[in-house]
Amino acid sequence: MISALSGSLPPGVRVLVATRPVDFRRGADGLARTVQSILQQDPFSGTIFVFRSKRSDRVKLLVYDGTGLVLIWKRLEGGTFKWPPISDGVMRLSGSQLSALFDGLDWRRIYAPRVPRPKVAG
Repeated sequence: MISALSGSLPPGVRVLVATRPVDFRRGADGLARTVQSILQQDPFSGTIFVFRSKRSDRVKLLVYDGTGLVLIWKRLEGGTFKWPPISDGVMRLSGSQLSALFDGLDWRRIYAPRVPRPKVAG
């Protein structure tokens, strides 16, 4: 397991999933162009962009780490990733949900704990 995805993502990190499959022959530069032209986002913002292939057993992550684009590719051996329905656009995940997705778990079962709002005196 990559330590960056083992639940130790920085708090508040943005994770965006491209919900439509992409051509997995694309490298970092091709995916960065996809981020700009189709997702209408900045690939150099530090956001983690998640891409799926037509086959549900592959995922690519693209992130700018301050010095360059980092591309992570994973294929599950004997299973498939749990993906949102195919549609145009993007979907936001939490860091914990990304970790679960990357591990091949059902990220839809990961929820942030609800924090009670403080009562306002008045």
